Amino acid sequence: MRLILLGPPGAGKGTQASVIIKEYNIPHISTGDIFRANIKEGTELGKKAKEYMDKGLLVPDELVVSIVKDRLTEDDCKEGFLLDGFPRTVNQGEALDEELKQMSLELDKVININVEKEVLIQRAIGRRICRDCGATYHVKFNPPKKEGICDVCGGELFQRDDDKVETVKKRIKVYHEQTEPLIDYYTKKGLILNVDGTKPIDAIFEEISEALQG
Repeated sequence: MRLILLGPPGAGKGTQASVIIKEYNIPHISTGDIFRANIKEGTELGKKAKEYMDKGLLVPDELVVSIVKDRLTEDDCKEGFLLDGFPRTVNQGEALDEELKQMSLELDKVININVEKEVLIQRAIGRRICRDCGATYHVKFNPPKKEGICDVCGGELFQRDDDKVETVKKRIKVYHEQTEPLIDYYTKKGLILNVDGTKPIDAIFEEISEALQG
């Protein structure tokens, strides 16, 4: 199963991704995670990506495309993959199409999770991440058992710079301007699957699962 997950920041892509990859036994390829890992390790790629991410801007196409291309050639992608955070622009979508064509592969579905702007802001500013294992929490919707401490490993929870109000608003604006055209792009290809991201988590996955099996 070869899938793309679309949706604005805070739409719940990460939550659905974790269920989808388990159900279909495919790797979750998140460009955001790849960049954050490189930032943490202080690599050259990480330094370049951080300059853009801290400002709420998109990382340039050539940087992202080269990373994704390398990742798709790894062994765990033979049975499929779930791309999350890429493509983000029509140009990236076209670049991905070209790479997949060269690999004799085709996408099965593009899942688009819809959520209103105000809901997105509340979701994002309440998100907390574990510094050690990366587990995700929310101060209102999914709080840890002990405030500021990860249930999984006991690590410290923190708020990412790109989850602060002004950055979140900017990320949503950038998403609407640059990523929304992708919805039209994949709709014309007959690949889009629109789902309501305000439904309960289980209901969203059920809707996705039924569409993929159909």
